[in-house]
Amino acid sequence: MYMKRIMDIIFSVLLIILLTPIFLIVPLIIFISMGLPLIFSQNRTGKNNRPFKIYKFRTMREKDDKYVTDEQRITWIGRLLRLFRLDELPQLFNILRGDMSFIGPRPLLPDYLPYYTEEEIRRHKVRPGLTGYSQINNLNYPKWEEQFKSDLFYVNNISFKLDHYIFKKTLLKIIKPSEMMDTGISGGRQNFDDYRRENSPKDGI
Repeated sequence: MYMKRIMDIIFSVLLIILLTPIFLIVPLIIFISMGLPLIFSQNRTGKNNRPFKIYKFRTMREKDDKYVTDEQRITWIGRLLRLFRLDELPQLFNILRGDMSFIGPRPLLPDYLPYYTEEEIRRHKVRPGLTGYSQINNLNYPKWEEQFKSDLFYVNNISFKLDHYIFKKTLLKIIKPSEMMDTGISGGRQNFDDYRRENSPKDGI
């Protein structure tokens, strides 16, 4: 949708300008509490299976003998950033570049590509999003099939009306403390490639 891309550009530029103080303060806090690097980057899969690097503010210590699991590595600053979704603000630059949209399926790892079914991989027909239909229905990590079902519902019904609905629901989840308990720790959910190898569907790719 051409207008959707235009709106992504306009709103990402406006938010980057308006949130400049946060873009200055948060890296300083990260540097004081954890040192460098300030930004976490990782390869993800975008529209039409195109790879890109996603950016987030760093929320975890480096892995070592003392800090092994994600639960151990995340700092109290990191939990606070994730609680209010501030760690995801650098993705505004991903949106501005065209890697992502404000609303769409969350981008996943390129390692997962060989394990989607022909239907599931249709989630990559649109740009991945900062928030999406799956996130407003499943704040905590859902089962993989439930996540893909929500992603495909969005792809099959994409519209400004649906985007507006998702945007409103996202704001409500951010401003309600009771809706904001998931700080991004999966609680042991398997990586999708491991899960699919153990539960291979008959119509897999």
